[in-house]
Amino acid sequence: MNNVTKFVLTSVLCLACFVINTVAASGTPTFSIDYKKNCFLKDGAPFQYVSGSIHYSRIPRFYWKDRLLKMYMTGLNAIQIYVPWNYHETVQGVYKFTGDQDLEHFLDLANQTGLLVILRPGPYICAEWEMGGLPAWLLQKPNIILRSADPDYLQAVSNWLAMLLPKIRPWLYNNGGNIISVQVENEYGSYFACDYNYMRHLHAFFRFFLGEDVVLFTTDGNTDREMICGTLQGLYATIDFGTDTNISTAFNRQRRFEPRGPLVNSEFYTGWLDHWGDQHAQVDTQKVSKMLGDMLSMGASVNMYMFEGGTNFGYWNGADHDSRFRSVVTSYDYNAPLSEAGDPTAKLLAIRDVIKRFYPVPEGPMPPATPKFAYGFVTLQKVGNVSSLLDGLSPQGPIQSQYPQTFEEIKQYYGFVLYRTKLPRTLTEPTPLISPLNGVHDRAYVSVNGVYQGLLERDTTLVMKVTGQAGDQLDILVENMGRVNFGSRINDHKGLLSNLILGKDVLTDWLIYSLDIDGAIANGWPHTGLKCSFPAAASNSSDGPMFYMGTLDPTGFAWDTFLKLRGWTKGQVWINGVNLGRYWPQRGPQQTLYIPGPLLSPSQPNNITVLELERAPQEPRVLFMDRAQLNNTEKS
Repeated sequence: MNNVTKFVLTSVLCLACFVINTVAASGTPTFSIDYKKNCFLKDGAPFQYVSGSIHYSRIPRFYWKDRLLKMYMTGLNAIQIYVPWNYHETVQGVYKFTGDQDLEHFLDLANQTGLLVILRPGPYICAEWEMGGLPAWLLQKPNIILRSADPDYLQAVSNWLAMLLPKIRPWLYNNGGNIISVQVENEYGSYFACDYNYMRHLHAFFRFFLGEDVVLFTTDGNTDREMICGTLQGLYATIDFGTDTNISTAFNRQRRFEPRGPLVNSEFYTGWLDHWGDQHAQVDTQKVSKMLGDMLSMGASVNMYMFEGGTNFGYWNGADHDSRFRSVVTSYDYNAPLSEAGDPTAKLLAIRDVIKRFYPVPEGPMPPATPKFAYGFVTLQKVGNVSSLLDGLSPQGPIQSQYPQTFEEIKQYYGFVLYRTKLPRTLTEPTPLISPLNGVHDRAYVSVNGVYQGLLERDTTLVMKVTGQAGDQLDILVENMGRVNFGSRINDHKGLLSNLILGKDVLTDWLIYSLDIDGAIANGWPHTGLKCSFPAAASNSSDGPMFYMGTLDPTGFAWDTFLKLRGWTKGQVWINGVNLGRYWPQRGPQQTLYIPGPLLSPSQPNNITVLELERAPQEPRVLFMDRAQLNNTEKS
């Protein structure tokens, strides 16, 4: 145990009184590993789990029971879930475990349904989730080394785990709950740091709060390097792989790191994620079925990732950065056995047929798809451009700064920030506005005196041209498109990370507006009748960052539906104050946004708010459909 670990453990000893010490007794449920018979033992009998991943953070609470029941009726005996740290501690020191964030209620529903739980509390989870589940406020320490024994990071992790793990302990199977195993970190071998002191710290912390009897494990990709850096003595090493992998080769690799014990594929990929601009990912059902059957026949325990993906509502999508920055789409459908809307698919029925060959499947019908409805077209009206609405969207006023500051520096972590300055001289000819250090993270929408000029985009568009008079107002609205969730670039700061150069001038003397768009809309704006004015030059334009509003009339029922924004370019949508996520039909492949029925009112007008960032159609209307469109690109 290193000195940092000893210090942190000593500092939290005062919390020990909250930890439940379970005394073993006859009849007490047990879950363990039998290293002689190479299997799990549940209550003393050999046990093989057939599990599926589901993320409570991507599914409205109203539908948790529906999704869990469908998984149970497929024949699963377990589910696997992540705990996204940033979902529960978005603001440092403020913890949320109610409503859609009520983890214990989700565990209870799974227990009532008859499903065991494989818990993956991180603290890093990847999951194509914003910053891999790490809270963005960690980046206030500009040189912090995430996922390492960096003291600042370890202290934050320790505070979080000291809050979370005592909530988890009563739910452990050995304590009468339904959590059979707990993962420590997540695919750590794929991270550059390879810091064993960090992993030892986590191991000690998990043991301290969860006890010596719980099965702790690691999961890593199917390479030697990943298994070497991701595994640690005392944590059971499992592996993950998909249908493009030779099963024997993969499990032989697991055996080199765990010579005895059960074979486990902790992430068997039933599908894959989409980035904006990708083709919609699909994984063949027959390959999934055959490989699942082969693994189960070997006695391996398998978790299917994903069984239902759900939706990246709001700003929760992650991003990747290999050769360039690529943002994950709003839908996390994942081509999974349960669709984004929780509907059983042909893949689910095929998986159930495989499970039937090994274990009894619950009798009775599969719960049906939730009802869908095509509510039709709704025409929207223009509210105004962002630059004209700052009094309502940024009531606290701007921060004055000689040079740009990042989102993290002004403590706004998600959404949008507006940077304002003045043109230093008259530009009669189009003049380059340059981000010389690729410092726009991630997209910047540029206007002069309220008139849209164009955009800068991370890694792809580092130069654009503007014109104007000396002293004209230059507004740059910067969008956070989701922080990198995987690899070495997860220290992903947002906003203007470096100076912008206009011709030969370095732009200075900024007014920086932190925009609370979600707060304003949640409080009823713009439907509350707030009057707004904006420059006449922009009033007839449909270009640039602009708000639109409309109303879906009540119909007497509230069913699931899908919103299509044909002819729109890129932006964000809210229904009744709830942020549905990003749309970008011209880049695709996703064309519709999923709207869970419980978000709609059957008896009151349903408020629609759209922030279009580039260009709205001449006839600004949206279409409510009864089915998703996730796999084509609308041509501009």
